[in-house]
Amino acid sequence: MCVFCGSSVGFEPVFRQAAAELGRALVHAGHGLVYGGGKVGLMGVVADAVLDAGGEAIGVIPRALLEREIAHTGLTELVVRDSMHERKAEMVERADAFVALPGGFGTFDELFEVLTWLQLGIHAKPVVIFDVNEFFAPLFALADEAERAGFLKPIHRNAARRAIDVADVLRELATPVPPLVPKWVGEHPAP
Repeated sequence: MCVFCGSSVGFEPVFRQAAAELGRALVHAGHGLVYGGGKVGLMGVVADAVLDAGGEAIGVIPRALLEREIAHTGLTELVVRDSMHERKAEMVERADAFVALPGGFGTFDELFEVLTWLQLGIHAKPVVIFDVNEFFAPLFALADEAERAGFLKPIHRNAARRAIDVADVLRELATPVPPLVPKWVGEHPAP
């Protein structure tokens, strides 16, 4: 499973606790981890939890971030790519599903890219947003507004699956993605 999350741990201890719990739960459910390759922040917490539970942890990191994100040297495998684009493509290729924990712009970028690719039919893998401490509530409100305003179809809005605890995450990961419809809302074919 690919986990997107912050290279910081955040101010609330609940973020660190959720990342560790998720890492352990993935291993107990028989899943390995693909993630951004850092040993800092929530990235390091989830990777350490997976490794401590006896699981496989594969990190994918761009060369430019090897030192800034402090690459995790204890992983099952560390893949170094030349760019952020190559990093994301590698993570998508290796993953069967995606989970987003709290994070910043990098996490948002990764999450939005896999949601967009799902919407466009580039992949058909579950995307689960682990809404720890209602961190993602504004994102879900924005998605609801985009649907209300005619920029997202309900099926695409619901492709961003919300989980409030680890049991929800595992349940959503096991639920197949329904066949999606063309993404365009209210448009008519060009003459």
